[in-house]
Amino acid sequence: MASSAIRSFRGQSNVTPMPGLAAAHASNTRTAWVEAFRDVRGETERRAAPLSDEDQIVQSMPDASPTKWHRAHTTWFFEQFLLLPHLSGYRVFDKQFSYLFNSYYVAAGPRHARPQRGLVTRPANSEVAAYRAHVDDAVMRLVNEAEGSQLTEVLRILEIGLNHEQQHQELLLTDILHAFSLNPNAPTYDAGRIPPAAKKSAAGFVAVPEGLHSIGFAGDGYCFDNECPAHQVYLRPVRIARSLVTNAQWLDFIADGGYATPSLWLSDGWATVQAEGWEAPGYWRKVDGVSHTLTLAGLRPVDPAAPVCHVSYYEADAFARWMGKDLPTEQEWEVAAQGLIDDAFGIVWQWTRSAYSSYPGYRAASGALGEYNGKFMINQMVLRGSSHATPADHSRPSYRNFFYPPARWQFSGLRLVDYGT
Repeated sequence: MASSAIRSFRGQSNVTPMPGLAAAHASNTRTAWVEAFRDVRGETERRAAPLSDEDQIVQSMPDASPTKWHRAHTTWFFEQFLLLPHLSGYRVFDKQFSYLFNSYYVAAGPRHARPQRGLVTRPANSEVAAYRAHVDDAVMRLVNEAEGSQLTEVLRILEIGLNHEQQHQELLLTDILHAFSLNPNAPTYDAGRIPPAAKKSAAGFVAVPEGLHSIGFAGDGYCFDNECPAHQVYLRPVRIARSLVTNAQWLDFIADGGYATPSLWLSDGWATVQAEGWEAPGYWRKVDGVSHTLTLAGLRPVDPAAPVCHVSYYEADAFARWMGKDLPTEQEWEVAAQGLIDDAFGIVWQWTRSAYSSYPGYRAASGALGEYNGKFMINQMVLRGSSHATPADHSRPSYRNFFYPPARWQFSGLRLVDYGT
């Protein structure tokens, strides 16, 4: 199976994409891809719409990026990798943007330092909007004019860009929520974006069949290169929780001194707890003695029945140890997600105890697009599933998310496994 920065397939995916992408995959026509492009680009603007100009420039930490930067960077991606190589006579909107809005593509040239993105007060939001319109018009013209092998390559890169932008749509929400969490006024992003309730799953654990299983992406649809190649793994007997860990369980962990018991924690985790002063999940705070959590819909009382969210790998690992259980490997999780668990997608990402590394036979592609995933396969842990901020196209059993162990500004939770030992 040939490697590439991002694998692209033209068949129907085994998950339900957003309408525009579904139509594009099904018919593979110019019109369908133009509509998919409009859908994705429009969704980015819809997510940015509740935010003021001041909101869109803030950068709350080096790991987060301003909304304005997300909107400009995803536009630069299409300009850099699609328009410049393939649209004859294309006029670059602003030559400085390639420096300001490149992220980590070393092969594409120098870039502004990531921790300083919030200092780029100019260009203004209005100029970024004009940049997006300029690039959008050129992309649609290219798709409508390209022929033969050029059209095939244009659609391949277009699909990469659409999936790339959808990833930034999720980051747009996680990054602004982190910024709002540092505001003493606890701003509301959108009062209608209430976190979803947990699905009513059967209690307890379900057995994951022992033996050889195939994991990784195989079939029609779209996937990123880190989901390939599909391969077989052997699983020992294990039982996986049907449901996600809840706030009620986490409150018990807190009450039992979970954040004050060093024997429950990995050494790096305990050092982080001490350094950061963690006493509860991220975004939790007491209001008149009652635990509240900051959500996209504003500050809300902690719902005991809801899945716990905004916990780091260190916290997930400590909680599992407190429960006398384990976190699943990503292989166990993927096999279980094929019908054994009900709330795998659309609520919270779930930590696994698997380090983020390549699958057997993986090779990153050459060139700038080859820098997409492979260069980050070190010192991070894998999360599986998807959250309520994840575009539907990115909810599939083989999808691999990855973050550093202390990270908890993502919509991250956990489920447990029991080896019965």
